[in-house]
Amino acid sequence: ADVPAADVPAADVPAADVPAADVPPVPEGATAEGATAEDATPAEATPGAAPDAAAPEETPPTPDDRPEPAAPVPAAGARPRRRRGRDPLAAVLIGVLTLLLGFAFAVQVRSTDTDQALTGVREEDLVRILDDLTAQQDRLRQEIADQRAALDQLGSSGSASAAALKEARDRAAALGILNGSVAAQGPGITLTIRDPEGRVSSSVVLGAIEELRGAGAETMQVDDVRIGVSSAVTGTPRNLEIDGHPLQAPYAFQVIGSPQDMATAMSIPGGVVSTVGGRGGSVDIVQSEHVVVDALRPLDEPQYAQPDNGD
Repeated sequence: ADVPAADVPAADVPAADVPAADVPPVPEGATAEGATAEDATPAEATPGAAPDAAAPEETPPTPDDRPEPAAPVPAAGARPRRRRGRDPLAAVLIGVLTLLLGFAFAVQVRSTDTDQALTGVREEDLVRILDDLTAQQDRLRQEIADQRAALDQLGSSGSASAAALKEARDRAAALGILNGSVAAQGPGITLTIRDPEGRVSSSVVLGAIEELRGAGAETMQVDDVRIGVSSAVTGTPRNLEIDGHPLQAPYAFQVIGSPQDMATAMSIPGGVVSTVGGRGGSVDIVQSEHVVVDALRPLDEPQYAQPDNGD
């Protein structure tokens, strides 16, 4: 105990007894580099130490919590994928509906045009037009009924031969009247076109013939010329001809058909009566129950056409 400290060698002094006065203390929560404890790697837990309550346990994500994969973005310059083709049945239905719509629109436009054309017509003229259409409808229905009756009669086995012969004779007589090779008589009208100023042209006379045919005229003659399916009106005013035969004013029409229908057709607005009146002429119409058409038309022999025997 009395040995002085200077005589004790330094090697015998334990290292733990050397004071560490020169090393500065490291603050709590900081590393030697100056970073905080959050940035440093956590030290291994000391056995027996309590877990940190502030750090929540990390649980693996469930399949429902995983985010859906994003849709792939097409690369720059890539061509977009084509859509699937339209259903063929849908395309056909659309086409049919388009056609029906166009047809309905066209019918509506035509009906509107007809209504506008008849807007300024007088009530008397509308009644005449309606009567004309009704008469044409009745005549067509009667023709259908006659044809059906003839067909039923020909189909019966008892009188097939006699009915066929009578039908052939009636057909020949009807064709003779229509082509102008047989004289005819019946109800009709006598129409006279007067042309004191000489302004009635061939188109006016031809228009009168066509109007009469449209009103149901079955046969007619102008002066002494029988009108057929191939008749032609030529020449200039005051020098008119029908099939090469000259006509003299006034022009007299003998027409067989429905008197009321033909008289109505001549008198409608824009018809023959108004056209001739606009050229300084006049039209006289006389209805009769007995009109004779006796001018005959020579029967033309066909040059190229031959009967077809069904071979």
